[in-house]
Amino acid sequence: MRATKSTSWFTRFAKWTARYTGHPIAFGIAVSIIIVWGLSGPIFGFSDTWQLVINTGTTIVTFLMVFLIQNTQNRDSKAIQVKLDDLIRCTEGAHNALLDLEELDEKELDRICASYEKLAEKARKQLKKGRSDKRVADVDEKDDDEDE
Repeated sequence: MRATKSTSWFTRFAKWTARYTGHPIAFGIAVSIIIVWGLSGPIFGFSDTWQLVINTGTTIVTFLMVFLIQNTQNRDSKAIQVKLDDLIRCTEGAHNALLDLEELDEKELDRICASYEKLAEKARKQLKKGRSDKRVADVDEKDDDEDE
């Protein structure tokens, strides 16, 4: 399987923007803009227009950045999910039913999560008894130590 780079202008723009706005230089530029704006206050008499300029500017930038950041996070999250799904798929003994958990409804996800919490609890009990927790029986399986 060969990955190809995105040809979408928006994806390329979102990646570029996320990369450069997360850079220390971008933060320095933002701080510089605020300092220049603050120092220009006496020149403009700290007027309503002077305040409106920074409020409008920051609101517009924030509004647009929300969409760019969300696009980048969605893409990153999807890539991580695919990588995790492949690890599950190729791991012997792993449950393939876990491959697309993010697609399940909340109730079903809670049920599966609860079964894994029980599994973790059984593993901790094994550790307390000085045993290995590497292969704890599945939650549905009977355990020899359950009656103790």
